[in-house]
Amino acid sequence: MDDYVVSLIRTWVPVAIGALVTWLAAKTGIVLDENTSAPLTVAAVGIVTAVYYALARLVEQRWPAVGRILVALGLAGRRTPVYPTPQAKTNP
Repeated sequence: MDDYVVSLIRTWVPVAIGALVTWLAAKTGIVLDENTSAPLTVAAVGIVTAVYYALARLVEQRWPAVGRILVALGLAGRRTPVYPTPQAKTNP
């Protein structure tokens, strides 16, 4: 699988899980008033996503197989993306 596709999967899965967890919280009774609902929901999705991704990456460092499931739901196979190192520019 192409590194670009792997990187997209590893980005979209935590975003989807962050949105799902926030949606489930709203459905289970965590309700905000109408004036603050939209901005706080957006902030909550961002925070939940960031925390989930950070924890999943920590787990991936310790237990790679479990981390791959948490970060990409196993969709990226056994790979993590490899990003090329930028080449230094040389002045002629």
